[in-house]
Formats: sequence, structure tokens, C-alpha cells
Amino acid sequence: MPEPAPSPEETLGQLFVPGGAFVLDVPDTPPSVWGSEADVLWAEGEALMIAAPQGAGKTTVAFQVVRARLGLQDTVLGLPVTPGERVLYLAMDRPAQAQRAANRLFALDDREILNERLIVWKGPPPFDLAKRPDILAAMCERAKADTVVVDSLKDAAIGLSDDEVGAGYNRARQKALTEGVQVLELHHNRKAGANGGEPNTISDVYGSVWLTSGTGSVISLYGDPGDPVVSFRHLKQPMNEVGPFRVVHDHPSGTSSVQQTTDLLDLVRTSGAEGLTAKRAAEALFETNKPTPAQVEKARRRLEGLRNAGQLLRHEGQSKTSSATYYLQIRSVS
Repeated sequence: MPEPAPSPEETLGQLFVPGGAFVLDVPDTPPSVWGSEADVLWAEGEALMIAAPQGAGKTTVAFQVVRARLGLQDTVLGLPVTPGERVLYLAMDRPAQAQRAANRLFALDDREILNERLIVWKGPPPFDLAKRPDILAAMCERAKADTVVVDSLKDAAIGLSDDEVGAGYNRARQKALTEGVQVLELHHNRKAGANGGEPNTISDVYGSVWLTSGTGSVISLYGDPGDPVVSFRHLKQPMNEVGPFRVVHDHPSGTSSVQQTTDLLDLVRTSGAEGLTAKRAAEALFETNKPTPAQVEKARRRLEGLRNAGQLLRHEGQSKTSSATYYLQIRSVS
């Protein structure tokens, strides 16, 4: 006979945590589902959202993460993925297209693992998840899944621009997370960012603010449908910002890789006696002639990280308003 459901009192008892443990027992870096040390794209217990326009590769990347969660590959986009137990994939948005994307990535030899550790729901959910916030966690429990991929949010709840709908879906998400399920969501950004350009801020994600505020991490992929190279931006981070960089999709194989990115050590090396300022580093990192103050600060933090690692030296400017300049750390040869 099935075990009886816990009573409300038992459920409440599981959620009460002593204040000392809650406040003080925090690791220096969050345990990651996808990431390494402080470069975390998906933290345990926090939802990850991948936002992208149609055809930019969010399903392609998602299935690579699924494959890694199944233990069939170690990394995605150069960062390790921790294997899980079982994945529930909610193929609600064009399931035939999702099926083709998965077919390119998996082989016939994978059938046994796929049958044991991947469960796929094809088509719309049984209820609107914003109106029935208990359903997402219940579906995961029924599938015995510790990971769920919601593909995509627009099919999980109707009217995502409405705050009431966004808050309802966020409650469904948080209930699943509380039950120990790792949540990955695929979503769409607005058609364009500020001034018609590439979406590059959290406000460029479509819908109610509750959709992004309830996540731990938000990734933006951007490009035209079918583009082999798209941009990657980490719009919301649990720890360090990862990227930005370009992602190369190999469509026949269903795999993705990071295009060669700007190497700050190489930039400092080629700067020679002039050294490298945070502003010039930001120009190269973000591919712009006019980096924002936030971009300059991000570049400065990366330079400082290399300095703290003993790879760079910092020379302060001649005045308080002058920029610091970074040089290679010259190591003596014994």
C-alpha cells in the first residue's frame, strides 16, 4: 500500500529551520548543478531560465544539459554538470521539434538509460500551472524525477505578462524546488532590447517580473533562427557572471561549444609597456567602443581576480581620478 501523505503539521515541521543554521551555515560558493566554483550557471535549489528567441538554440542547449544530468557527458559549454537521478522533460512547445533536437544528440546505445532516467510529457500540461501551483511538483513526484525541464513557460501558464499569473507560476516553481526538484525553464525574451538592439538586461525577458525574480540564474541566447553562432549573456547570476561569449551550434550533431573568447592575459601581454585599463578591457570583452560603467566594473573585477591569483600587477593612476593599469606579473627564474 502507498505511504500516507504527510499531515500539514508534518509538512510545517520540515520547513522550520533554526535561525543559526539558516544564517551561518552557508557555503562560500553555492553547490551547482551546472558550473564550477564561483562560475555557476545553475545553482542547486534555484531555478535556471534560458531565454531566447525562436530558433536560437535554447532547446539544443537544454538537451545537452539533460544528457549531462543523465551521466552521458561531463560538461556543457565548458562547465561541468552534476549528474542527477531522473529528468522529467515537459515538451509542451512543439514536441516534434524537441524530439528532433534530442534525436540528433542521443544514440541508439543510449536507449536503456533514456528509458530508465528520462520521462517526457508531450503536449500541454493537465492544468494551467499558475492556477494550480501544486501540479508541477506533483508531476515530478509521479515521474520520480529530481530534475524538470519546462519547455516552455508560455505553454505552462496563460497570460505571463500579468503579475497574478507570474506570481502563480512562481509559486508552482518554488513548491517544486522545495520538494528537492532542480528546475530548468525555457522562455522567450522580448523581440528586441533597448533601442531595438540585442536583449542584454533582465528587463528584456518577456513577461511579469515574477518570472525572473523567482529564478536564481537567467541566461540569454540571441540570434536569428538557425544561426550557427549566437550570443550568450548571463543576465542574472548566483555568483560570478559567466561570459559574455559566442556559442557555436553544430546543428547536425546537436552539440554546442564556446567560440574562442577574449583572453585578458593576452590583452595585457599585447598592451606591453602601456598596460591595460579596465575600460580598455571592457571594450574588448563586450565588443563596444563605449562600455557602460557596469561593464567597466565587471572588467575591473576580472582583472582583480587575475591579480589576486598572482598573474597581474596593478599600478595605481597618478591621481584619484586616473585609471589603474594592469601589467603581467613577471616571475623570476631560479
